[in-house]
Amino acid sequence: MKTRFKLYDADPEAWKAMINWEKYFEGAEITKAHRELIKIRASQINGCAFCLNMHTKDARKNGETEQRIYTLSAWRDTTFFTDEEKAILAMTEAVTDITHNHVPDAVYENAVNLLGEKYTAQVLMAIISINAWNRIAITTGLMPE
Repeated sequence: MKTRFKLYDADPEAWKAMINWEKYFEGAEITKAHRELIKIRASQINGCAFCLNMHTKDARKNGETEQRIYTLSAWRDTTFFTDEEKAILAMTEAVTDITHNHVPDAVYENAVNLLGEKYTAQVLMAIISINAWNRIAITTGLMPE
């Protein structure tokens, strides 16, 4: 695949809107570690090589372990993730693959019970954000450097 166009060149205002969305997280409670887990897991599901390359590097810089990164797609079968992280990953999978089961009540309720409504709302916004970025990267043919 080759790069089709760069969004920041084709429509700078669209790019600016996405960057401004990301700035929301600077003042949010959601941790960088949780955001990177969301970004990696959604990017795995969506098959976004550009975002996987970027966010696995970012996660490592923020202290994430290789073991957790390598096993993230099989998180249910490990003991490496906390209950809160498991709730975040379940939400990430449900929202990213929303066409199959929508977001099951049990997934939503578990997240709210463990994280609270506000943190769950911020998790939701992080999931939506990376899904948007994945779609931009895949559609425009962005390649990992």
